Amino acid sequence: MPLARPLKVVQLLPALESGGVERGTVEFARELVRLGHESIVVSNGGRQVERLEQEGSRHIQLPIHRKSLWSLTQVRPLRRLLTELNADILHVRSRAPAWITWLAWRKMDPATRPRLVSTFHGMYSVNAYSAIMAKAEQVIAISDCVEQYIRDNYQVPEDKITRIYRGLDPNTFNHNPDTDGLRDEFPQFEGKKLLLMPGRLSRWKGQLDFIEVMHRLLQKRDDCHGIILGGAEANKESYREELEQRCRTLGIEQAITFTGHRSDIQAFYNLCDLTCHLSSKAEPFGRTVPEALATGCPVIAYDRGGASESLHAAFPDGLVPADDIDAFVERIDQLLNQPPGEICLPDAFYLKAQAEATLGVYYRLLDQPVAQHN
Repeated sequence: MPLARPLKVVQLLPALESGGVERGTVEFARELVRLGHESIVVSNGGRQVERLEQEGSRHIQLPIHRKSLWSLTQVRPLRRLLTELNADILHVRSRAPAWITWLAWRKMDPATRPRLVSTFHGMYSVNAYSAIMAKAEQVIAISDCVEQYIRDNYQVPEDKITRIYRGLDPNTFNHNPDTDGLRDEFPQFEGKKLLLMPGRLSRWKGQLDFIEVMHRLLQKRDDCHGIILGGAEANKESYREELEQRCRTLGIEQAITFTGHRSDIQAFYNLCDLTCHLSSKAEPFGRTVPEALATGCPVIAYDRGGASESLHAAFPDGLVPADDIDAFVERIDQLLNQPPGEICLPDAFYLKAQAEATLGVYYRLLDQPVAQHN
């Protein structure tokens, strides 16, 4: 994309810890810097701040993360900060910061204030609190199903919504066969067909269904080993214990490995024969699906939500009817019995395309007349 003019972009989110929204914010910030723009992130801080700053962005710590009336005390400080920054674009990525930002922004001079963009990273519960995400001048949806959700539940004009997939970094997710370190670390993987279940340990993510899939699959064939990759949040350690107990009850504890949180998930994608996605409800995007596909690892997932969009685009053989565990097991067996096919994830799922499309939204908005009332 030709650089029309360098922009000063401020992204606002609760914190910079380890979630997908946070990681995507940091990656997009790096892309902005690479393209010659000035990138600023406002959050309550976190473990990714150091990386963000090393890659050329500026971080400003402000407690805009709390879902409480106390957060209203941050409206004036944020308004002063935004006036000082004199940015071109404010991009809000979460509801609590969106409320603080909107309340600060609406009292600024419409002729000189930044333009306001929001991204719906989820299919938020429909209420007045969530409706703040629809008040931005332009709204980005991270998948077709999220875009449809916005249309169904909020009165957002069609010309205010743009669907832009969350982009993957090809330097991280690619075909890299160097997995010797993992094989050394986990000798139980040797000689097995490896099935990966990535995602934080949360009931709706489907780890219990994955254990049931493994149980039924092992009754058909004995050459498979399951990997549950992801950590439990501080208040959900009991769920991991429940998962481990379920494995023992079914007598398959030797056939499933719990890795805990890992920062080398891309290596597991390259190592494994299949990745499984078993969420019990439609995910807004389902980032692990295109991540795995980008490495060439086939994915099997229920045909719903954002996860199905990636598979329809790159590997439709991996789709099975929603909540049909028997069909899931059969599809695994089929795919393991045939040579892996070529998987080509479209450019729309990569960071370069996301950055170009998002900048397109920014430039179009900057060219539009300023609304005097919002």
